[in-house]
Amino acid sequence: MSDSNRNTSGPATGSASGARRGPGMGGPGMGGPGMGPPGMMMGGGAKAKNFKGTMRRLIAYIGQYRVAVIAVWVIALVSTAFSIAGPKILGQATTKLFEGVMAKLSGKGEVDFTSIGNILLFTLGLYVISAIFSYIQGWVMSGIAVKITYRFRRDLSEKMNRMPLRYFDGTNHGEVLSRITNDVDVVNQTLSQSLTQIVTSVATVLGVMAMMLSISWKLTLVALVIMPVSMVFVSFIIKRSQKLFKAQQEHLGHVNSHVEEMYGGHLVMKAFNGEKKSVEAFEKHNARLYTVAWKSTFLSGLMMPMMMFIGNLGYVAISMLGGYYAVPKAITVGDIQAFIQYVRSFTMPLSQLANISNVLQQTAAAAERVFEFLDEKDESPETANPADSDLDRGHKIAIVGPTGAGKTTMVKLLMRFYDLESGHILIDGIDGSTFTRKDLRKCFGMVLQDTWLYNGSIMENIRYGRPEASDAEVFEAARTAHADHFIRAQPQGYETVINEEANNISQGQKQLLTIARAIIADPKMLILDEATSSVDTRTEILIQKAMDNLMKDRTSFIIAHRLSTVKNADLILVMKDGNIVEQGRHEELLAQCGFYAEIYNSQFDRIGSTAEECAS
Repeated sequence: MSDSNRNTSGPATGSASGARRGPGMGGPGMGGPGMGPPGMMMGGGAKAKNFKGTMRRLIAYIGQYRVAVIAVWVIALVSTAFSIAGPKILGQATTKLFEGVMAKLSGKGEVDFTSIGNILLFTLGLYVISAIFSYIQGWVMSGIAVKITYRFRRDLSEKMNRMPLRYFDGTNHGEVLSRITNDVDVVNQTLSQSLTQIVTSVATVLGVMAMMLSISWKLTLVALVIMPVSMVFVSFIIKRSQKLFKAQQEHLGHVNSHVEEMYGGHLVMKAFNGEKKSVEAFEKHNARLYTVAWKSTFLSGLMMPMMMFIGNLGYVAISMLGGYYAVPKAITVGDIQAFIQYVRSFTMPLSQLANISNVLQQTAAAAERVFEFLDEKDESPETANPADSDLDRGHKIAIVGPTGAGKTTMVKLLMRFYDLESGHILIDGIDGSTFTRKDLRKCFGMVLQDTWLYNGSIMENIRYGRPEASDAEVFEAARTAHADHFIRAQPQGYETVINEEANNISQGQKQLLTIARAIIADPKMLILDEATSSVDTRTEILIQKAMDNLMKDRTSFIIAHRLSTVKNADLILVMKDGNIVEQGRHEELLAQCGFYAEIYNSQFDRIGSTAEECAS
């Protein structure tokens, strides 16, 4: 399975914004009776190892925006206060209408539409002001969240450039990408949505409770008896649905990984008649995804109708008791209407708070992963007094040996991708660690066995070796690498764009472009790691001639499996199990009848004759 997909699937971030209120209680944006939590966090339920410590660090990280955050909270409180006041004032209009109708029926008066109109306009004004403040709150907080996210990604990017290559060799790429993308996005969503939601939800719960008590403490008791029933049901659903949604994300990652793998390797899959096996594997993953998906969807869909049913039972009880108290005028009709609106508004913020606790757990887990990455050890610091990098140009050195002998590791040590744990690498008698990494790496040009080209024009990919190079120098480098002829045969020539997968040119052509990129860099030393392994024999001969010209007056390190390509090396280092076991020129090493002679002659099926020659 692809590590990349498995890691980037991550926990679903859900929609914390889904639980956000409309501008007013019982006003625009209100749901129906028994309103349940409209936006549960259906994530994977990941938890931080150190929740308190991570949250403290996250708060410190956003410290420079504390004034703006406090201002947002104040705005949120004002918006919530106006929303809470709305139903109580609107109830006064209902009371005046009821009293006016009753007076007209009894012949003692008329309906005071002027007063009712003034109350409605005042209530509308409250809702409008609440909506404006809510908009300002969201706009400001989104801006703060984006700035913090930008800072996170900038710090992560700078950190990546400071980290040793050893970390990336030991950590799969999907894990790194997941921290930079998914984890930062989780933090961004929480900052932009949940921080203000905490304030508004707490203020709403307290404010609504106070307004309900001010209307009737007896009706409030009835409402509070219904609330625990709702919350118990919500907790029951959330507890079980969380596990299912976590499993759903996991199986979705498996399906995506399988599809990506089969798409990326469809030629190999078809070549080995693996279609049937691939389909069977897909159906297996898809069946598991289907099982948990319908269960999770069923449970989450069950919540709303059940919450409405429980809520409606409460409304019936409140309406009956309110009517009973309204007959002796112990409570007005408008207050009953306002009270029902408050009850409708009370469940939602409680559900939001329960949801936010889960959101904060996932946020802490995501932030903790980001901070762990930022806390990784940097490369060892540069020397305070770097040596001059003006090196003499020298010989051709070949590094040979079986797979896994340590040849590529040797090259990584030369370029300080890895720092030495002991010993020294001397460059013209100067310890390599006394150069800055930048100066040291500018001395090298690398052509690796695994080619790397990025989504850009051929011209840009060659110029990557030296960005300031002119077009004429790019053309010359391509001619030297024998790449000019195939480049000009492309539809747009040097402006032909290499796609993201770099599969619109052949493997051999990609290798030629990387060789041209090394040529234009004009380095003092060359590292060629099986640089001609992906080209045909004719092209290899041409490339070898170009390399011979390129390697003049340059120190060259050549990693090779085909020993016929290193016969003319000034020095051959023979590696086995991470150690240099032999060194010398080609003829000298053959005469020693050692490990080099063994692997050289094995490539020409001369093992038996070699043994006889060495014995004689």
